[in-house]
Parts: sequence; C-alpha cells; structure tokens
Amino acid sequence: MQNDDHRADLDWRGNVPVSRRFDDPYFSLEDGPAETEHTFLAGNDLPARFRDGFHIAELGFGTGLNALCAWASFRTHATGTLRFTTFEAYPMSKDERASALDAFPALAELAEPFLAAFDGVNADLPSLKLRVIHGDARETLPRWDGHADAWFLDGFAPAKNPELWAPDLMAEVARHTVPGGSFATYTAAGAVRRALADAGFTVTRSPGYGRKRHMSCGVLS
Repeated sequence: MQNDDHRADLDWRGNVPVSRRFDDPYFSLEDGPAETEHTFLAGNDLPARFRDGFHIAELGFGTGLNALCAWASFRTHATGTLRFTTFEAYPMSKDERASALDAFPALAELAEPFLAAFDGVNADLPSLKLRVIHGDARETLPRWDGHADAWFLDGFAPAKNPELWAPDLMAEVARHTVPGGSFATYTAAGAVRRALADAGFTVTRSPGYGRKRHMSCGVLS
C-alpha cells in the first residue's frame, strides 16, 4: 500500500488531471494522444523501429497514456511483444487513471484490457509487458538492470520538477540505453539538452506539439 505522501495529488481541468504538487497537467489540454504520437512516438522514429521485444523506458508513468498509445501503435505496425518499463514516484489510484483515460474513446478498446490487467506494478498482456517501478528515479533507475531501445522523458516541467532532469539522472538514462537507442521529450530547455549531450546523446531540437515551439530528441552515439 502506497503512503498517501507518495500518491498523486490531483486537481482536474475537465478530464485532464493536474498535479497539485508540480502545478502541471499530465498531458495536453488539447489532445493527449496526439501529443504522445508527435512527441514520444515520432520523436523516437516510431513505429518504424518497432520489432518483437522492442523496449521502451519512461520517466513519469502518470495516467499510462503514453504506454497505451505506444501499445496501440505497436499492435498496428508490428507483431510480437512490446516491453515497456516506466518509473513513477507519485502513482495515481486505479480510479483516477481510469477517469483520465475515459477522455479518449478512440483508445477504449485497449484501455479496458490494459486497466484490467494492470495490478499497480505489472500488466502482462499478449503483446505488452508493462512494469512500473515506484519511487524516486534518482534511486531506482541506477539499480535497474535493463536497457531501453527508446526513452520517453515525460517528467513534469523542468522548472517545476528539476530533480527528474538533473545531469546525473540523464547520465543514467544514457547508461540504460542500447547503442543507437534514442530519447524524445517535450522540453527544449537548454540545461536538459546539455545534460543529455554530455551523457552521450546526439541531441536535436525539433518542432514541438501544439503551443510548444520546440521539443528535443536524440540518439545515443
């Protein structure tokens, strides 16, 4: 059982959950799935790179929307199983997550089995193996023994949640990436880009989603 101090603390703007702790929404107020597709899927050259066993890792599980969108894309464009490992310090309750995902009827066919299979830590489905690692990523990521083909860096805004974008943590992201692996993130903050470049990524600034002028993506050299 999670201590209440380590649970998500939410307000709602319509169907969009907003973190009181970080004063930041969990996904775009305009179109969450479109933001995920533009930023995290296209930013990692997906679905073109998908294959059986492809492994995505993520900082910031949140509602599970990114995992759900990645799974939907994988099912359409690849065969086999998608692996998805995500790190979350302040998990939502099952009901909160279901309420957030209810906003996307186009994903309902997958959201139902996704939510039914997810026990708070794992979701074991025929084409998706999801694992959520709870706790501070600065402590949990260094202990992780996995390596990702692609990273979704989706913590709250660097100005509001700087710990999740610190150089030491970006170095751990690189250390847990396969050679030639990639990352994508909605932020183009200079400090984040420098930290990722120093960690070994070739960093590119690209057009962002919606009102965001720029985002960042890159490949591990």
